[in-house]
Amino acid sequence: MRADSDDDALRWEGDDDPTLAPGWKAVGAPAAAEPATSEPTVGADDASARAVADDPAGADGPADAVDETAAGDGASAPAQTSSVELVVLGVLAGVYLLYTIGWLITALRTSAPGISIVSDAMYSLGLWLAVLAAPCWFALALRARTHRVRLVWLIAGAVVLVPLPFVLGAIS
Repeated sequence: MRADSDDDALRWEGDDDPTLAPGWKAVGAPAAAEPATSEPTVGADDASARAVADDPAGADGPADAVDETAAGDGASAPAQTSSVELVVLGVLAGVYLLYTIGWLITALRTSAPGISIVSDAMYSLGLWLAVLAAPCWFALALRARTHRVRLVWLIAGAVVLVPLPFVLGAIS
């Protein structure tokens, strides 16, 4: 068995091809950390391949961590939610849960007016859609792009979705 066969397993044929996009390297630090040259550096790739072959645990060093984060889907990570906003989201989630329970009690206790079959079906459908409105609004508001827009939509929903029949006691 040749010593070269071990090194061949650590590189891909064509790694030293000068027609590759600039900045792409098989192994090593990102292109910004290395000076730009017009000639491919075959020796550097071979040296890094030997270093990885000598120390397999060292292959997961900082350069690989940088490559994995840079090789993401291209979208920037959303900003972390602050503690105050998490508390506000928790309170609003509780409000929306209470709204859902209020509309559910209203839907279960309210009978249809009994004018016709179609109007009774539409009335019942409207009640059950009112039960689903609060959790759907909350879930859709959480998908907002910015924290400020998310809070505005959640507060607007807390005002709009109040279960008035339950609050006013108009359940027959």
